[in-house]
Amino acid sequence: MLRVTVVFVVSVWVVPVVTQAPATVFLEEMTWMEVRDAIAAGTRTVIIPTGGTEQNGPHMVLGKHNYLVRYKAGEIAKQLGGTLVAPVMAYVPEGNIDPPSGHMRFAGTINTPQDVFEQVLEYAARSLVQHGFTDVVLTGDSGGNQSGQQAVADLLNAEWRGSLRRVHHVTAYYPGPGDEWLLAQGETREDVGSHASIHDTASLLYLNPSMLRLDRLGQGVAGDGTGLIGNAARSTREYGGQILSLQIAAAVQQIQELKRAGQR
Repeated sequence: MLRVTVVFVVSVWVVPVVTQAPATVFLEEMTWMEVRDAIAAGTRTVIIPTGGTEQNGPHMVLGKHNYLVRYKAGEIAKQLGGTLVAPVMAYVPEGNIDPPSGHMRFAGTINTPQDVFEQVLEYAARSLVQHGFTDVVLTGDSGGNQSGQQAVADLLNAEWRGSLRRVHHVTAYYPGPGDEWLLAQGETREDVGSHASIHDTASLLYLNPSMLRLDRLGQGVAGDGTGLIGNAARSTREYGGQILSLQIAAAVQQIQELKRAGQR
């Protein structure tokens, strides 16, 4: 009997895997290799945003600062180019715990002591510089964060004097030009207020109204127990878009100036 053996030849095409750069500026959305490659390609600036978990009146969620500073840091990074954004520091100084003071008098607020806040910020900056970033930018969305950021910038800049490494505390970011712009639109200083009022409420109306309780927009004064100081009911989406643009532009301009000064 004649036996016939049939051999099938299968051609296998090997398709090369092409790795694309991630379409994000946020470190937490990248792999370590993507961060490494971005640094090697010339990305040397990184923003550390600081927010806060605190009361924001009866109409606004506790995470307001964290949401807003992350969004604005991302926009700043895109406009600067060659810049990434570290995760938001969400626990910041908010008052004393016992007896409670400041925002700690309101449920949900989380406080970090000043020295702890500064040390976490310091070691975040040290970590990022170790990986190859040379310009660390500190943007704080809350008034209580500003002195700590300045202290960390002063400490590390003194240590790194004479090197290419610099820490930039951005003073043009907070509160930014938004409040003065509102006054120029005819709003009163009382309505503009100083906490959880038009500035932030309007910004969230523009970006994410789900973070607001629209049926609770109202007016508050210091000491009335609401946590709101100003008139949130005066907020509009149009105000929010303009305030965000002004704040982002002011920060970008100052960061560019600080980086140029650090290169001299």
